[in-house]
Amino acid sequence: MRCGVLDIGSRTVHLKIADLFPGRPPEPVTSWKQPVRLADATDRQGVIPREAIRSLVGAVTASAAAASAHHVDRLIPFATSAVRDATNRDAVLDEIEAATGIRVGFMSGVEEARLTFRAVRGWLGWSAGRILLLDIGGGSLEIACGSGTYPALAISLPLGADRLTRHHLPDATPVRKRDVKALRRHVRAALGQATAELRAQPAPLSCVATSSTFAQLARLAGTPRPGDGLPAVHSLSRKELVPWVSRLAVKTDGQRAKLRGISASRARQCLAGAIVAEATMDVMAVKRLTICPWALREGVLLDHLARLEGEHSEFMTAPRALHALTREA
Repeated sequence: MRCGVLDIGSRTVHLKIADLFPGRPPEPVTSWKQPVRLADATDRQGVIPREAIRSLVGAVTASAAAASAHHVDRLIPFATSAVRDATNRDAVLDEIEAATGIRVGFMSGVEEARLTFRAVRGWLGWSAGRILLLDIGGGSLEIACGSGTYPALAISLPLGADRLTRHHLPDATPVRKRDVKALRRHVRAALGQATAELRAQPAPLSCVATSSTFAQLARLAGTPRPGDGLPAVHSLSRKELVPWVSRLAVKTDGQRAKLRGISASRARQCLAGAIVAEATMDVMAVKRLTICPWALREGVLLDHLARLEGEHSEFMTAPRALHALTREA
């Protein structure tokens, strides 16, 4: 089966197409994305404005055309926190369906964490043992841990890099030390209240991160390891990351965009991402993270493949909202 995963995120609409065969990992066919910048457009009341909705409808229409051109058998469209948390979410989803015929589903943050964990397990395999996963998105932070195919525990917190930048950092750069300290206190307070059960779990064998935020921070501050003929594996230590928080704070967006690993489109949010990453690693007692290239989209593909194969797990019903709200295009 040829499957397409359509991921409507805070900054882009991303279509990933892969062929699914029983007993084999997904085989990538192509990947296509278009910027929409929903997080930037959303106002403080959580409303996605008309212009951004029109841009989103256009991106979904183009994605559907690309999926059709590649003969996709099954299209799984879903939205993450930027749409899920919007005040006018239902109106946005209704407008997409009216224009394209595609009913976009959405997952809770916990479901995102569980499916991302599924991707990490698929990439690392069983030799990774007990895994602790950290994932910083545009609107939320997901943390999950466990020894199985799906996590034993998973949480989602409104600590995404885009969200914190818009609500807790000034528009102008450089950023003052007091603003950095205030955001760090906010993040640590939220983590301390929500991660007690996670911190009480047995120590993980593997500490892993996904997401563009962590990948860029690893390229900025981390160290790639040779991959024995494969692409280099990036890792990120808290010790390497700590000094970069203050370095990023004193730079303008233009100066940040010239740094290794920091793209112009994410220059503004990279400071908040670094603050969340450092605080989370500290609270969760993580010294070093390995960056996994598979994340939520791959997790959706693996979960769909497992259901096609008739596999069962106590966590297999986790993405019920996604399955209930999506349909074939």
